[in-house]
Amino acid sequence: MEWSYVPGPVRGDEAEALGVFWREGMESCEGLLAPELETRCRVLAEREAFTGAKGASAQGFVEDSRGTRLFLVGLGKPEEARGEDLFRAGAAEVARRAAEKGCVSLGLAAPGASDPVRSRALAEGVVLGTYRFHKYKARDEKDRFCLPDRVLVAGGDEEGCRRGAILGACQNYARDLANEPGNVVTPEAFAREARALARRYDGTCVVLDEGQLAAKGMNALLAVGRGSANPPRLVHLIRRHPEARVRVAVVGKGVTFDSGGLNIKPGDSMRTMKGDKSGACVALGVFRAACELDLPLELHVVVGAAENMPDGGSFRPDDILRAYNGKTIEVDNTDAEGRLTLADALAYAGEQHPDRLVDLATLTGACVVALGENTAGLFSPDDALAEALAGASRASGERLWRLPMDDERLKKQLKSPVADLVNCGSRWGGAITAALFLEAFVSPGTAWAHLDIAGVDTVKEPFGWSPKGATGFGVRCLASWLETL
Repeated sequence: MEWSYVPGPVRGDEAEALGVFWREGMESCEGLLAPELETRCRVLAEREAFTGAKGASAQGFVEDSRGTRLFLVGLGKPEEARGEDLFRAGAAEVARRAAEKGCVSLGLAAPGASDPVRSRALAEGVVLGTYRFHKYKARDEKDRFCLPDRVLVAGGDEEGCRRGAILGACQNYARDLANEPGNVVTPEAFAREARALARRYDGTCVVLDEGQLAAKGMNALLAVGRGSANPPRLVHLIRRHPEARVRVAVVGKGVTFDSGGLNIKPGDSMRTMKGDKSGACVALGVFRAACELDLPLELHVVVGAAENMPDGGSFRPDDILRAYNGKTIEVDNTDAEGRLTLADALAYAGEQHPDRLVDLATLTGACVVALGENTAGLFSPDDALAEALAGASRASGERLWRLPMDDERLKKQLKSPVADLVNCGSRWGGAITAALFLEAFVSPGTAWAHLDIAGVDTVKEPFGWSPKGATGFGVRCLASWLETL
């Protein structure tokens, strides 16, 4: 997409589609529109009974030779339009509708677009809202969908739009990876993708195969992948900026398909398990964002990639595994496999001596029960890191909610009579006990946070700037956090 900016009023002939953001009771468009175009907006608003109410919209044609499509987006009352989510979601809706109509140029007129933060939100909305995963689908002759090749932002901030477009593209990249089926993205295929990223951005990629994992004693990761014809891989991506001020590690759960193993899932629960690699896909998206934004940091992305399948060689309930850091794990349930891959990956990441360590994982259904499908769980014993991530959450519109990790009774659930700990507790507080399990594999003294993105990794129906399918949740939140370091 080519982005352009006009300091003065937008004319109706400057774009095939134009989105206008409108507050309730707004007396004028604050100089964003040419007088004739503003009049057309008011005529359309009156005709469609559009008042600018929050979330409302209207559309019609500007009656000129070009036939510009006009979209009105309601911002609600002034006090309701303070955050950027309305602008991000509104831009997504306008861009999607314009793309569905085959419009190749798009204009946006939004109050306060000169603010870099708002321009960034608008650009994110455009890029995220026009995402589709149609790689394997034959093109319908009636399908007019077309990505805009030019986006005009009235009074927009160039740097804000640039960064927003980058972050949107990196999140779409994570969506693409997560939407790929298990027969395409295997652990080795994931490793190849990481190698390609390293070549593209002049980074380094280390991949450990099953033999190297065994030699290093990464038996938890190996166990998860033991029942699959596609052996596991540990992927380590490294980017070292010459002016790096801080060293950060991001660890992603990369279960390319999760059948549940011998504790096999019901068919309906298995249906979306290609998405169990979402944490790893987001981690790669964060790596790409850090490179594209040229953030001054040393970044380590670590992924334990495995496919959890039932087989004669599969790991079993009651098995005892020795993880990379030497701790032993009694297996209670083979469907609590993600924390096993993360155990070895977190211990390995700790050897890089990061100043900050964050992991992302579609880890527990309990987190979805607790927080729903629009908010991810945030777990951290480090208050400063938790608050920094919460701030990035508010800035990005990717919702996080911190849950406690200090319940001694829940900690007792992880005690095992035959090993150092068991891989899962009871159903009560399951998201918390999963986080407590992971903490056992974090190097002491490390500022660490765990993000449980189960539930937010996919959407069943389009919502805001998320179309149906993988969301790429976490790319913009973590990138926003990295920008502050």
